[in-house]
Formats: sequence, C-alpha cells, structure tokens
Amino acid sequence: MANFTLTPETAQKVKIKFLRKYRELAGENISFTPGQEEELVNQLMSLIKRDRKYVEFTINKALADPDGNRL
Repeated sequence: MANFTLTPETAQKVKIKFLRKYRELAGENISFTPGQEEELVNQLMSLIKRDRKYVEFTINKALADPDGNRL
C-alpha cells in the first residue's frame, strides 16, 4: 500500500514534476484516480524502471513542496 494520499490537484503537480525529471514520459498516459495511489506507483515503477521505495520517496519529496519547482 502506498504511504501517501493524493488529491486530483496534488496528483497533477506530482505528474508535472515527474515529467520534468523524466522527459521520456511525455508520450505516456499517466493517469490517476483518487484512492488509486497503488496503481499510480505501479505504473510509475514500470515506466521509469525503478523500485517502489524510490518511486514513493520521489512522490513524497514532490508532495513536501507541491508549489515548488524542484523534485
């Protein structure tokens, strides 16, 4: 289970930050439905070829400053 909770607004900000960091994801359909954080983590794990710990850490880092420009 994911160790964070996203709203549609914060999910969009996290998505933007991931797209900045991983430009190769620009053509991918990264979708999020509230309450489906686990599916988002699994989708990002397969897209960026990283483990769950890294993906969750990166999302939590993005959530720490959602209005900031850094990931």
